[in-house]
Amino acid sequence: MVGAMRQILLTCYFPPRYVRELDRLVGEGYYPSRSEAIRLAVRDLLRKELWEKKET
Repeated sequence: MVGAMRQILLTCYFPPRYVRELDRLVGEGYYPSRSEAIRLAVRDLLRKELWEKKET
């Protein structure tokens, strides 16, 4: 896996409604999997709350 980022397993609990809506987004093709959708959501949160604030 050249260039692949190391990943750490993180277990989280979500309300059933969140899982249903996440599955809907995956089913409609917005994301390839629940995991990828969650990774992107966390990345966007970090970008908004931490990384962009450091640049200003």
